[in-house]
Amino acid sequence: MRKIFALSLLIIGLGIVLLSISHKEPPRTASSTVEPLLEKEVQYKSYTLESSVVHTLLIPGDSRFLVIPAVSQELSSLESFAQKHEAVAVINGGFFDPQNQESTSYVVQQGVLVADPRKNERLMDNPKLAPYLEKILDRTEFRRYRCGLTVGYDIALHSEPTPKECQLVDALGGSPRLLPEITSVAEGFLDVENGLVIRDSLNSRQSNARSAVGITRDRNILLVMVAQQPLSQTSGMSLAALADFMKTLGVEKAMNLDGGSSSSFYYKGKTFYGKVGNEGNPLRRPVLSVLLVKD
Repeated sequence: MRKIFALSLLIIGLGIVLLSISHKEPPRTASSTVEPLLEKEVQYKSYTLESSVVHTLLIPGDSRFLVIPAVSQELSSLESFAQKHEAVAVINGGFFDPQNQESTSYVVQQGVLVADPRKNERLMDNPKLAPYLEKILDRTEFRRYRCGLTVGYDIALHSEPTPKECQLVDALGGSPRLLPEITSVAEGFLDVENGLVIRDSLNSRQSNARSAVGITRDRNILLVMVAQQPLSQTSGMSLAALADFMKTLGVEKAMNLDGGSSSSFYYKGKTFYGKVGNEGNPLRRPVLSVLLVKD
């Protein structure tokens, strides 16, 4: 009898287990469980192309992360910026004069102008740049607005007014604009006469290390750093190729940042450098301003 009773209990227990399994919800796919979590997180990707390695970081526009500028009193490494500001990621920022270590781009932090190219004597008193000063002082900048309780980003010329009911919080000058179109001529980087290029201060048509920031159609922020291939100092991207690449990633507005030896990107304790030297070693150039990603 005891054996029969025990066998009966075993059969009943097995039936309960099978019944619970038959009513269990089907397992969710990886996309349905991972994507909602990643929607509010930064997303790093790298692309190995024929003539470059491109590092990108997507920052959801409605996330807790902020993209803000920072400027140093002296040239500093990206690691120093990251440590000082406790940043998740850092990309090199606007243009500067390496001789006097003064900015040639505007930088605004918390509504205060902290870098003013008009105070750079080497810029303002340079006779070769005199014909372009008006354009130089009105170049494109990456902006952060506070509009009521919301935060928004834009890419606009320095002279463009702040939208109504909004306050300009931060701005970092770079230029030229890359998307929706490249504005190298309008911003004083490129001169063309009779269809011929007679001046190209950014070597925009040649491949090189490049950095940029963009805003996607979904209002997300995309940081991009184009690194040269090792042992190839002629690799990288032209400005047009960079604009086309960013467009394929859904970017609608984009601005070029300082490039060449300045191109660099820091993420999760590792720094990637854009320019390579004669032996293929990365060139580690300190910079004056950056864009930070803060949590």
